[in-house]
Amino acid sequence: MITKISGQLIEKKNNSVIIEVGGLGYEVLVPNSILQRVDAPVGNRVELMTYHYIQIGPGGGSPYLVGFLNEVEKDFFLQFIKVSGIGPRAAVKALNKPISDISDAIDRGDLQYLKSLPGIGLQRAKEIVAKLQGKVGRFGLIQDKCDREETRGVPDWQEEVLAVLMQLQYKKPEAMAMIDKALQRCPQISDAEQLINEIYKQRNDH
Repeated sequence: MITKISGQLIEKKNNSVIIEVGGLGYEVLVPNSILQRVDAPVGNRVELMTYHYIQIGPGGGSPYLVGFLNEVEKDFFLQFIKVSGIGPRAAVKALNKPISDISDAIDRGDLQYLKSLPGIGLQRAKEIVAKLQGKVGRFGLIQDKCDREETRGVPDWQEEVLAVLMQLQYKKPEAMAMIDKALQRCPQISDAEQLINEIYKQRNDH
């Protein structure tokens, strides 16, 4: 069982990173809310706590690693996948907001918030509350909102674009400046796709 991986960060992808260890490249799935806080530049050393599992398919079993910055995040993940119908890959996609906020929503029984998570419908949100309410309160103490504070409370779709730009290896101040400039040029922009297209246009205008 692989419980930790430490090596050179080779690439950041959508919901995963590639880490080189001893000449081998390992792809580690990482929830987006955590990936945004993996602030090591590509080429630097990174260390992640991991959950190792085997997914059984028609052709046999495939091994996967899911990465976390600390054991507390991993513990929440292990609780989350206890909910019927939520496997590890679905959980990686669903946890695209701070774990502290998600755990608070579970304790409050906030179905609307839980429904906003990718892949979580009303029925699944009800199952999450039924299974975990009263059991995840301590995870609300996780300090995982640094990016949200630094982005000055911007809408989720702007945070999504910021995350994309950072995955494309732009530094955070540069990425935020690109977003601000695009919104100044086209203040009517109202979603992530429009914003990305405008940033692309302004880069080509240089």
